[in-house]
Amino acid sequence: MPKKFFITTAIDYPNSRPHIGTAFEKIGADVQARYRRMEGCDVHFLMGNDENTIKVSRKATELKRAPKEYCDDMANQFKEVWRALDISFDDFIQTSEPRHHVGCQKFIQKVFDNGHIYKGHYEGLYCDGCEGFKTEKEVKEAGGVCPDHRVAPVLRKEPCYFFALSKFQDKLLSFYEQHPDFIQPESRRNEIVTLVKSELRDVNITRLGQEWGIKVPFDPEFTIYVWFDALLNYITAVGYGTLAGCASDGEPNPSLARLANEADFATWWPADIHFIGKDITRFHCALWPAMCFAAGIEPPRSVFGHGFVYIKKDDASAAEKISKSLGNVIEPMEIITKFSSDGFRYYFMRECPFPGDGEFSWERFAAVYNSDLGKNLGNLLSRVTTLIINNFDSVLPGTAGQMPTPIAADLAETVRQVQAHMQACQYNSALEKIWRQILDPANQYAEKNEPWKLVKTDKDAAKPILFNLSEPLRIAAILLKPVLVRSSATIYGSFNFTQPWEKVRYADVCTRPTQAEDLRVIATLDARGKVPPLFPVIK
Repeated sequence: MPKKFFITTAIDYPNSRPHIGTAFEKIGADVQARYRRMEGCDVHFLMGNDENTIKVSRKATELKRAPKEYCDDMANQFKEVWRALDISFDDFIQTSEPRHHVGCQKFIQKVFDNGHIYKGHYEGLYCDGCEGFKTEKEVKEAGGVCPDHRVAPVLRKEPCYFFALSKFQDKLLSFYEQHPDFIQPESRRNEIVTLVKSELRDVNITRLGQEWGIKVPFDPEFTIYVWFDALLNYITAVGYGTLAGCASDGEPNPSLARLANEADFATWWPADIHFIGKDITRFHCALWPAMCFAAGIEPPRSVFGHGFVYIKKDDASAAEKISKSLGNVIEPMEIITKFSSDGFRYYFMRECPFPGDGEFSWERFAAVYNSDLGKNLGNLLSRVTTLIINNFDSVLPGTAGQMPTPIAADLAETVRQVQAHMQACQYNSALEKIWRQILDPANQYAEKNEPWKLVKTDKDAAKPILFNLSEPLRIAAILLKPVLVRSSATIYGSFNFTQPWEKVRYADVCTRPTQAEDLRVIATLDARGKVPPLFPVIK
């Protein structure tokens, strides 16, 4: 049986549409999901929206809509964007769904029964944008404002229930030591260890008098606070707390009949990777595993805190982090509509190192798109296919049963290195390796041998050159399949390669079966009888 592999992303506030910073995370997770599927894993890829929040309720009120109606509409808008970006999620959870409410109430009751929740009063500096309390140290270091939203937090005092997070200090530190790969990349690890050693405090997990949200089962005057609610989507989506067709109390509930249940939870949990922004690492690497300990379930296997995307300004001032609260968002659909989903995916995976930070500007986007996609990969495909179509009637005769000469030196080692980068979520390094070791040498080989000149004087001499150039195109298509979803399929489908595209894996790069027939160009032609450009140059 294929290995189970469970991938999640952070769930998003639907108080406005997704921006390119949000999309950066989703693309990175999707690349991993597609890569793991190629490698034979049975992948479950979860995404969703974080809806039980004050800011969502407030936004719905502004628009004179019911919160649930508003959330459902926004969920559809989010899914529209993710599908346009070819994000291959298997499930999309809304935290306003019954399955999430059922699982949350079971979880908090379990933690309460286990003695890890107590009632008290909380007073602190509260940021509406974060829907969370900030420490005095954080606010002071940021100049009297929230470091993320740049607005002054307000002093807030209220009765609440606390989760006794401080009790889990030793267990968390022991867990980090026993599982050194839990926090990824490694640069985030020291930050969390320091936090747990010096600043681990009990956490306020409820709100009083809120109508929108999930009621605390042992005290319905309170609703579950956003983080104690939101983090649970990772388990409620795969069936925690849901019996087959029943609510947690065993009563029949038709709305839950076709959803995941406890049997599915046992199959998929623990998650293999939580993909999250680095700004919420502390919640996922300290609070979340402690919550799991408190409820008696296993923590996730790893949490990957990716970097941010910054907007590069035209002037000399510092680049700004993309943020709804700062009003500098760029919508993904703006780029997709103008160019392509693959152009979008490539830029962010190549130019923005997933473990670190990256920048976006329209000028840099055009430069990378033109050089790497248009003039390198796209031009190579166009040259090879056009020359075969125009000079050999789309067929290279005498190539049946032959193997082209790979352009790349030490191909097996190149593939191994690309695989290592993909597994470590170092997508920019993987793409750099593909271009440097596969595509650049292929273009250099073409320039040296000039088949476009040879076809005019010696077609027999041009034929093996074109045949050899089909090989780096096949190799690149396979290696780029998780990133360039549509274009890699187009490249591979331009030739009569014998192995079905749906079944290719990275291992097939080095073990291409010999062609049962002569190599043929079978690409779809445009009205002029030409292969359409894969990446039209941005002018």
